[in-house]
Amino acid sequence: MFSRLFNRKKKDDPYYDLPVPENADWSFLCADMHSHFLPGIDDGAKTIEDSLSLLRSMMDMGYKSIITTPHIMIDYYPNTRQTIQDALQKVQDALKENNIDLPIKAAAEYYIDEYFMQLIEKEPLLTVHNNEVLVEFSMMYEPPMLNEVFFSMQTAGYRPILAHPERYMSMHRDIDKYTELKDRGCLLQLNMLSVCGYYGQTIKSVAEQLMAKGLYDYCGTDAHHEKHIATLKAMACTKDYHKFAGYPFLNSRLCG
Repeated sequence: MFSRLFNRKKKDDPYYDLPVPENADWSFLCADMHSHFLPGIDDGAKTIEDSLSLLRSMMDMGYKSIITTPHIMIDYYPNTRQTIQDALQKVQDALKENNIDLPIKAAAEYYIDEYFMQLIEKEPLLTVHNNEVLVEFSMMYEPPMLNEVFFSMQTAGYRPILAHPERYMSMHRDIDKYTELKDRGCLLQLNMLSVCGYYGQTIKSVAEQLMAKGLYDYCGTDAHHEKHIATLKAMACTKDYHKFAGYPFLNSRLCG
């Protein structure tokens, strides 16, 4: 599988001739801010053992801090602040019991729908950093209330981080939409796996265009399981490593 993902060389790639450092890892990012490591509450880790295994792998890849972001999607993953905090406490306790020194906090990946609109007005949202909130919507269709949601968030004092914008097919037809989002104060978060073609060549191409335009603010693993982890480890041994190392992501400000 990895040869199919990574062995697509481009002669015009500025990193084509650069050697990959020996023992390259993702430590320069310091923190990951999008993942699904809390056990049994969404489509990520299923058990506490899964959580510990995934977090050990994150340490092996050089990460110093984790902000994990379980889904809040009322029809599928009806999480609340309480369910997330309870699951986080279990993971923190297990890390301590197993002498794993990796700080972990929890925010959420909010799905934009009518329920989320109610949450903005009803209770404090779980934030990735300061007032920054990770959000997503359907990969196929842009929600009709998107502008209204972003306006409501900003009116309430929040700044949206749009998760994996390169994966929204409804936006692929007009790359200027991404610039418009940035102009309106929305931050953009790259899924690392998009760059290697894990989600397909179209999404890879869009991700590369957005990187070239300097539109991303954060990058996240969006890791759910060991297959994601294995691909991320393999990526650090390829030319794609340089694309991340040379980009001014904001992740390091999440450490500490």
